[in-house]
Amino acid sequence: MTPLDHAAPLKPPPSFTSEAPLALPKIRPSITKDARSKILPELPYRRSNVSLSSLFASTSTPPTSRPVTPSGGSPPAGVVTNSIFSPGTRAGTPSLAVVEGRPDEVKNLILQSFVPHIAIRASTDVEDIASGKGFVGGFKEILRPFGEHVQGKVTVRDGIGASRTWDDFGVRFVGLGDGLEDPRVADQRNGDLKPRSIDGESSTNKLTLEPAALSKGGDIFAIEEVVEKHLSYAEALSNSYVDDYINYKDSKNPRSNPTSPFYTLYLRRLLSGLPLVPHETFSHPIACIIAISSRNPSPIEALRRLYSGTTQGEGALPAWVNNDYLRYYVLVHDEDRDDIAKSTALFDQMKRHFGLDCHLLRLRSSQCVPTDDDSTRLPTCKWISAAEELAEIKKRENDDVEPREPYLLDSDSTAIRTLIREMVVQSIVPFMERCVSSWNDQVASRRRGVSGRLMSLSKRWTGFGSSSRTSSGQGPLGATTGTNSNYDPIQGFYRPDTPEATMRKLADYAFMLRDWKLAQSTYELLRTDYNNDKAWKYHAAANEMAAISTLLNPQLMNSKMRSETIDRMLDNAAYSYITRCAATYGALRCLALGIELLKVRGSSSADDAARWATRVLETRVVGPTGHALFTERVAACYGSKRGAGSGGWGARRRKSALWNILAAEVWIKLDRNLQAEKCLAEADALYQKLPHGGGPLPFQAMHTFVGDLRHALKPKDAPDESADGSGASNDDASTLVELEEESEKLDHRNHRKSLMGAGVAPFGSFDTAPLSPVRTRFEEPSLRDDSFE
Repeated sequence: MTPLDHAAPLKPPPSFTSEAPLALPKIRPSITKDARSKILPELPYRRSNVSLSSLFASTSTPPTSRPVTPSGGSPPAGVVTNSIFSPGTRAGTPSLAVVEGRPDEVKNLILQSFVPHIAIRASTDVEDIASGKGFVGGFKEILRPFGEHVQGKVTVRDGIGASRTWDDFGVRFVGLGDGLEDPRVADQRNGDLKPRSIDGESSTNKLTLEPAALSKGGDIFAIEEVVEKHLSYAEALSNSYVDDYINYKDSKNPRSNPTSPFYTLYLRRLLSGLPLVPHETFSHPIACIIAISSRNPSPIEALRRLYSGTTQGEGALPAWVNNDYLRYYVLVHDEDRDDIAKSTALFDQMKRHFGLDCHLLRLRSSQCVPTDDDSTRLPTCKWISAAEELAEIKKRENDDVEPREPYLLDSDSTAIRTLIREMVVQSIVPFMERCVSSWNDQVASRRRGVSGRLMSLSKRWTGFGSSSRTSSGQGPLGATTGTNSNYDPIQGFYRPDTPEATMRKLADYAFMLRDWKLAQSTYELLRTDYNNDKAWKYHAAANEMAAISTLLNPQLMNSKMRSETIDRMLDNAAYSYITRCAATYGALRCLALGIELLKVRGSSSADDAARWATRVLETRVVGPTGHALFTERVAACYGSKRGAGSGGWGARRRKSALWNILAAEVWIKLDRNLQAEKCLAEADALYQKLPHGGGPLPFQAMHTFVGDLRHALKPKDAPDESADGSGASNDDASTLVELEEESEKLDHRNHRKSLMGAGVAPFGSFDTAPLSPVRTRFEEPSLRDDSFE
């Protein structure tokens, strides 16, 4: 449903796919194991390059495979499971790897993506200590992987004061100003890209990435290229790990259909590196770590200088970012060179000047090597942007030298985990709870009352008794905004001290604290305000998060409630993102999260999830790889719906099988034979579950289409049974016989055959002859047997 608005819509953004009809290209034949062993040294992903192979371990490991350890067997040559880009485990900490097939898989992925962001501003001496320990990225590189999972349980209070404990709480460490975007040109970069066409003939593999922009996410082209490289690795090195995934069967739950690791990677990179934009505050810093070391000759003055640099100068954030975030002061003590007594005295002086938000971090400045007795590998950093992973892959492709893996001493790892837990539990979470309580009482409660509703109406119907010249202003898209609106149409944002911006921060803080009820009610208020002010990107983001908050709430919803709330919110968000703002990344994120949360609810929600997945394909906001993955997702949504009774009435097995066949066709056009084989195998399994699944496909056209797909996957050296014509005639004859037997079975069912579409006598002639309880097709020659039930 198209929302009512008064703005002239923009043209949709340029799509990834071409308007020309798709032609089936020549398919590269499958490679046998003997031939593969001969050409492996010439492949771009060589087995000798262990560091490069380790980057693809997250998609080359079966979903439920046991992690490979030195004592538990070794993977194939060149495959390292615990890489810097793949989920890994560490002692004493539960693994954060998403377990495929679990009902809460996507929910946990969403919870781990929208987390508080903490900026880091360190002095030169702290960066020197980090560089001396072998970390080129500085102090942020040391803290970043530890922040993805806070050790122990974290207790959070919601808006009504009820406490709830979470064991998977995390934070994201970023540089001050990382991911910054201009609100007037945000999301326009995807429209100028020229990715590879869906037929695979042409490709654009050149992506210029500046080091300062690597941490910024939201680039669909970079996401597509990362997943393509993972797919290329899986196709080139079809080792035992990839074969296990293709032929994967869950012995404990035969009905389980694990999510494709490539789709999970696509979704994770879509949610990684959230851009720093004005219409949402998830990536705005909630706190800033100001760090100095015990080597500094004037530590207090250095702290004051670093603090002033966060509000003015080169380190200052834009005007639409609120600078009233928490400052957390860290003193790094060098255990190898400095005196602990002097550092303790300096730390006491810091607490007297800056309060209790301080911490003494004791690290050793010596570099750790893997041969040390108390060495431990740096934990895996999973939430990286697609640009970062792509830059690392290209770097290792062009570098034959194995990079040194980062290691830390056990004492350093323990000290860093203690710092992060103490900061989160004692400073970050209480600060966010105080802000939510204060903003809810002072701003949101007034907006929910009668006076707030009257104020909203007065803003909407502004202009009574005043001239049109003074009552309205012209927006950037031709939209008019009232003079009492806080939205600046020229700059494209609300100032951070306005009620609308404050309420948006309130809703985002409540969402990150997992108080979805308060977040959803606040987003509902903001939807109306943003719509009245013609702030279309704010309006789209509020609709997106309102729908996600509603779906995360553990409440039952029938189809009517979903159509009136969820469907309307998702439609408004997608329409505003695409048509008004040309923000393809926002539209894709909105629809992808809605699809997954609807799919988790099951029942009739699975049909809605499949419908929104087809909306992604229709809007063409994804590239060729994303098109294939979301086609698979449509099949998965239909396949997740369970039927009723012993016969599974109401299940969508036929639709799921059909979409698996369509996905196989897309994969073949992209020359991804392994994925196409998996989709065809899944379609065969679904057709076997039908009442008469033992026979061939019910229609000859379907049988021919699937046969063409299998022929495209067949290697060239395979024997062609139809070369002399005898094989084809025998197959056709047997098929016709089986189809005739299938039609006879349909005639003996105990329900009447549908007369829809046939010539039926008028009502007046029904009394001329008695109705026959059983009518065969030979007694009614006018009815054509079209195998329709």
